[in-house]
Amino acid sequence: MRSLHLLSLVVALCLPAWSAADSFLEREEVRGFIDEMVQRHDFDRAELETLFGAAQRQQGIIDAISRPAERVLTWGEYREIFLDDARIEQGVAFWAEHGDVLARAEADFGVPPEVIVAIIGVETRYGRHKGRWRVLDALSTLAFDYPPRASFFRRELEQFLLLVREEDRPAVDLMGSYAGAMGYGQFIPSSYRAYAIDFTGNARRDIWDDVEDAIGSVANYLKVHGWRDGDEVTRPVRLGSEDVTSLVNSSLRPDTSVGALRGFGVSGLDGLPDAAVATLIELEARDGLLHFVGLQNFYAITRYNHSRLYAMAVHDLSQAVLARRLEHLAGG
Repeated sequence: MRSLHLLSLVVALCLPAWSAADSFLEREEVRGFIDEMVQRHDFDRAELETLFGAAQRQQGIIDAISRPAERVLTWGEYREIFLDDARIEQGVAFWAEHGDVLARAEADFGVPPEVIVAIIGVETRYGRHKGRWRVLDALSTLAFDYPPRASFFRRELEQFLLLVREEDRPAVDLMGSYAGAMGYGQFIPSSYRAYAIDFTGNARRDIWDDVEDAIGSVANYLKVHGWRDGDEVTRPVRLGSEDVTSLVNSSLRPDTSVGALRGFGVSGLDGLPDAAVATLIELEARDGLLHFVGLQNFYAITRYNHSRLYAMAVHDLSQAVLARRLEHLAGG
């Protein structure tokens, strides 16, 4: 029988005692979850009981997940968060420092360096802000105290426990976002287990501290989710007849042919074949509505975060970092 990392138990036993009201271990549904983990995955019951005895419910996590920026901000407001000058300059510096690794990731997976840089930049400011919540607390809180998505986070909690056992990590020490996302690229546990790779060659997948593994893992994630080497991501368009408005923001997945969009009078599609598929996007900027088509690579980015605002922020940051890098290389 394999056990959780011994350090988990040592740290847990050193934590202050919590009242029954705060203890997950006192709850019937948590004890049922422990039963499942013991039966299905051969975990040690005593170790899990110690672990959940140390887990803490965090109301701040419930508050944060109830008002994500993607739901409450307009595109104009959202864009300003991620397209500040400091983040662009930090992206250029990150690229300069890790250029060889980024080039290798592009060669292996076909994902341009600027896109990988932008995702890590949006997610954690290039590793500066990997999350302030214990992942154990985040996933336990959401699995047992957030009914709208409890089943999803219960599965992620299961995946997290499997992950720390596989990677020999201390479960109580690992930090992440309020949703339990981890490392430079903010992978949730199921994504970590499925898509994180050992890009360093040391027989260990570490997206918390190993930037090479993080870069390779982001590139692998996008490739697996349909990234097409050399294809566009998105482009601005103008709407034609009002008949096309029913297609606006109807789907993240590209599901309308470019030929059909041309038939509706959408302009700005020069060079795209009629058989290509796209999704029509409308975003609220500071000075009015903007329209774009999202192509397959745009959709691949939304597999990372199911949000048009997120994908567009990644794209715009990637282009801003690329342009600034070229300026620096040119001596500007």
